[in-house]
Amino acid sequence: MNSPADLPFLPFARPDIGPAEIDAVSAAMRSGWVTTGPKTKEFEQAFTAFLGGGGLQSIAVNSATAGLHLALEALGIGPGDEVIAPTLTFTATVEVVRYLGADPVLVDVDPVTLNIDPAKVRAAITPRTKAIMPVHYGGLACDMDAILAIAKEHHLKVVEDAAHALPTTWRGTLVGQLQSDVTVFSFYANKTITTGEGGMAVTHDPALAQRMRTMRLHGMSRDAFDRFTSKTPAWYYEVVAPGFKYNMTDIAAAMGVEQLARLPQFVQRRQTLASRYNTQLAPLPLLLPADAPHGDTHAWHLYVIRLRADAPLGRDEVIQALSDRGIGTSVHYVPLHRHPYWRDRYQLTPEMFPQADAAYQAMISIPLFTAMGDSDQDRVIAALHEVLG
Repeated sequence: MNSPADLPFLPFARPDIGPAEIDAVSAAMRSGWVTTGPKTKEFEQAFTAFLGGGGLQSIAVNSATAGLHLALEALGIGPGDEVIAPTLTFTATVEVVRYLGADPVLVDVDPVTLNIDPAKVRAAITPRTKAIMPVHYGGLACDMDAILAIAKEHHLKVVEDAAHALPTTWRGTLVGQLQSDVTVFSFYANKTITTGEGGMAVTHDPALAQRMRTMRLHGMSRDAFDRFTSKTPAWYYEVVAPGFKYNMTDIAAAMGVEQLARLPQFVQRRQTLASRYNTQLAPLPLLLPADAPHGDTHAWHLYVIRLRADAPLGRDEVIQALSDRGIGTSVHYVPLHRHPYWRDRYQLTPEMFPQADAAYQAMISIPLFTAMGDSDQDRVIAALHEVLG
């Protein structure tokens, strides 16, 4: 039997890219159209169809961060405004608020789901509050009924950070089809589907969709694809606002089309892996991640374990022990209130976020990706039993 030192390093995540994606990217490069063009439009249309259409519009961008920025800009968020978001998220969720001169107001999370706590959202509302940004942590939907009800009561906008949530459902409805203003997905390298870098903003509001499309590419009234493929002279365009450079390339979109076609099998594999972890890790002194309510879908972008108080080792020691056995892990996340910029600018302390802070000190994201074999997962399970059993 091989010792851990003899086995190849098992990363925390790895993209699942096959021949179809490689062929599609090659074809896009040979087509002569490598920036935003026909493949990007095809990807947008396929993404809308996957989510069920119904008046939804999809806007492809070069990152979920870009999508969040475009969403808030289109909603008119600006200096003096406040946007409520969870502290347990990646900095991208709220850095875009600062891009626009507004202020993020961070709140604590639910101790079971690690999603934003609606009661904390309600308590954080002030006359300056303009929007709420729920983050579907790890692929588990937030309590969107509560969040949308609060938003409606206080006339607030809702932008869902669905970077982890493809495909995730809330009460049987796919995230992306709920009654929020804009939902933004990520196609970063470790996400359920990937375009290398990339994202998608979706909305039912035609005016928001048009504004995001315009601002995605320099604030121009016509995008380059329309101008350069026109059969009549179409060199003229007008800049209607100082926009951004957030467009997705056709090279990335070509990968996205093929990845999207594989999404059902990707999700099934992630669910199988999560189910095996749930069963095999149950005897250990761990708090396992919450599952979706019966009948709903958890995307299982992450599998986050938390060490119980009776665990023999601390979080950092377990991470080191797994690394010594050739197993990669991560932590999602160092809460924003612990990062110097957010801590110092807004005078934040761990005591203000007891649930997120306690979770952070106990949490480890263990390997979960569709290209994992059962033997890879067995290694992780055996190592955790060895270290914690």
